[in-house]
Amino acid sequence: MSSLGRGTVILRDPVHGDIELTREEVAVIDTPEFQRLRGIKQLGTAYLVFPGAVHTRFEHSIGTLYMAERMLEAANKNAARDPERCLGVTPQERRILRLAALVHDITHVPFGHNIEDQTGLLSRHDEPSRFEKVLGDTRIGSVLEGFGVRDEIISILADRGGEIPEFWHQVLSDTIDCDLMDYLKRDAYYTGLELRYDQRVADYFRIDRSSGRLFVDCEKNGMLREDIMSELLRMLETRYHFSERVYYHHAKISAGALIARMVELALRSGGLSAEDLQSSTDQSLLEALAHVDLGDADDNEKMRRFAARFSRRELPKRVLVLPVYQNREIQELLLQEYFQPGSPEKRFAWETEMEDRARAEFDQDLDVIMYCPARSMQLKQAHTLVSLPESEGRILPLSNFAAEIPRLRDIEASCLRLWKLYVFTSSNDPLVRRRLQEICLEALPRGCENALKL
Repeated sequence: MSSLGRGTVILRDPVHGDIELTREEVAVIDTPEFQRLRGIKQLGTAYLVFPGAVHTRFEHSIGTLYMAERMLEAANKNAARDPERCLGVTPQERRILRLAALVHDITHVPFGHNIEDQTGLLSRHDEPSRFEKVLGDTRIGSVLEGFGVRDEIISILADRGGEIPEFWHQVLSDTIDCDLMDYLKRDAYYTGLELRYDQRVADYFRIDRSSGRLFVDCEKNGMLREDIMSELLRMLETRYHFSERVYYHHAKISAGALIARMVELALRSGGLSAEDLQSSTDQSLLEALAHVDLGDADDNEKMRRFAARFSRRELPKRVLVLPVYQNREIQELLLQEYFQPGSPEKRFAWETEMEDRARAEFDQDLDVIMYCPARSMQLKQAHTLVSLPESEGRILPLSNFAAEIPRLRDIEASCLRLWKLYVFTSSNDPLVRRRLQEICLEALPRGCENALKL
């Protein structure tokens, strides 16, 4: 990277090597809100499957700044080569975008994806209100305000269209952006999986002079740069493979289901608040859940049981797995019935009914949890803008060329097929689980197709 001048600090990162930070960036890192990120694992409960996956959102945030710098440096170099078509980045824009990349994950709560996507009792971490609150009357908000950049950073992270140049937002929140380019490389390093992309792809980002939009130049002398296109697709394929092997691994899903249910019980009883979660780390949240008073003896007993099982890695066992490719026609009905955001009553009632029936049939107390990792797979279609020979000088979303690029079409279809709905139980007895599977299927809407053979 190019030098940032005097007064900088060098941080050694295991993924990117030396990362140069300004004194302003160090001041942001030294705030309590940013230091909290040291206690939030990047991959949540994945460490229960991949023991090395204990990296945190702290180092990921600094790595995201590094990748933002690489993209901005590339934009300036490409603008110098082709000033008639491309814009450069001013020193002030570079300063703001580096700081925005640094704090882009500041609103994350412990095990956030499990909690936010499952319970619907919290707004998502990327909702504007969350950024406005965390970067408001707080230490980190005061630091950014003192630097005169807080409003611009909130506009970037909260995606306030029209208030800022479009490329400011694209650097951090596109299909292929500085966030993705760090976490793919970082997750590969810490999980030990041989899933890689060539970081050189960052060198081909440009800013279109006429529109002010960020794009990847995939043509040269009227011909397709196949090496660049292949690397863009490799990044999307790598993201898919991580989703398949890590982010949606069945044991990680099971652990996430346990955490989500614990937090859901605590939030609904008033034992914990959204503010409590926002100030928590992974460990402090687990400790709070283990000792929270839910105001009901049965609920307290269940919470203690869940907390003890999580601490021993006694994860719930799968009873049902309903994949979208076998349940496409009934998927929306299941979501409407059991996963309305903020309204888990029908799901709780169904689980209670299954537990009552299990108690009557097996003469033992079993926990039953219905869990859906996400209402949809939140597919990030390939919206990254590209310039191809067939686009005739226009910059268009990569997804526009899916018909001509079979690999891209296959990636998008494969991502959508990852959706599943699960039912878990505390029983380790395969015979009990097999019978419970029959009981659960009978109690679900007609047409549900289970893929799990017990």
